[in-house]
Amino acid sequence: MNASNRYKVSHFILWTREKIIKMLIISSIPTLLFYFLGWKWLAIPWVPIALLGTATAFISGFRNTQTYGRLWEARQIYGAIINNSRTFAIMVKDFIRTDSDQEKELHKELFYRHFAWLTALRFQLREVKIWENVKTRPYNRRYLQFYKVPEWESELGEELKHYINNNEVDFLLEKKNRAAQIISLQSETLRNLHESGAINDFNYTALENQLKEFYDQQGKCERIKNFPYPRQFSTINTYFTNLFCILLPLGFLNEFAKLDSIYIWFTIPFSMLLGWVFLVLEQIGESCENPFEGSANDVPISQISRMIEIDMRDMLNEKDLPQAIQPTNGILM
Repeated sequence: MNASNRYKVSHFILWTREKIIKMLIISSIPTLLFYFLGWKWLAIPWVPIALLGTATAFISGFRNTQTYGRLWEARQIYGAIINNSRTFAIMVKDFIRTDSDQEKELHKELFYRHFAWLTALRFQLREVKIWENVKTRPYNRRYLQFYKVPEWESELGEELKHYINNNEVDFLLEKKNRAAQIISLQSETLRNLHESGAINDFNYTALENQLKEFYDQQGKCERIKNFPYPRQFSTINTYFTNLFCILLPLGFLNEFAKLDSIYIWFTIPFSMLLGWVFLVLEQIGESCENPFEGSANDVPISQISRMIEIDMRDMLNEKDLPQAIQPTNGILM
């Protein structure tokens, strides 16, 4: 997520450099052929191009609206995780009552296993899928120099060791869905506490319902992660946008030729500018498709997880709290 006022112009130009070069080539070739070789037939009426541009604008707008919806839903899910985590922490502190020393240890065990769940979940969400583009598109790979994705810089096993014992780490690393298994371990601990009388029936049910909420939120994240924006909509948007950009200079040639031969050269800058706008709109829509993939426009799940950990450890009255994650070049992961 970009946490600054806006993207720097230099960063934005770097991110869209291929589009600028692409439009320079597309607009220069027909202009040169028209001017030097006299290929007048290249100039076509503006009306069909304008109609195609209108259709392309509608399709791009539809795609951007839908992909932004995926991004905003992902942020809402993590907002719910924040609230449910705080509620779970309060319930654990107030519902689990034993002798003083054991009580504190039980609270800490459940809190820290929840941090392990947050860690396993964010690592699962940062796994690269074949349809994601943060590592496949040159402009995204180039932009990675401005920030780091924490889940790509460390190993899950090492991160989990900060929160749970080695036996649980070894057990989890053998599983496919580590986050789901951690909630299962939480449930097992609560069941044992209930059987021992440390939690009454009503409080046990309430805590189990909180675990259900975590399962629900995890499932919603997995739905977005594992189901891409429909490829047919993405594909037709790309085809329409590229077709419009190819025809764009031909329409400008027709219009500028009506003025004077010297005005033919205005085809290049005007085509570059208008085509760049459509191509960048397509690229922006693409950058919102997968809100957990590790791009600069993602939901900052690493920062949110750290914030939850700080809040919950503060509830335990711990003094040595971790530092909040700060933006790197305005990018917050």
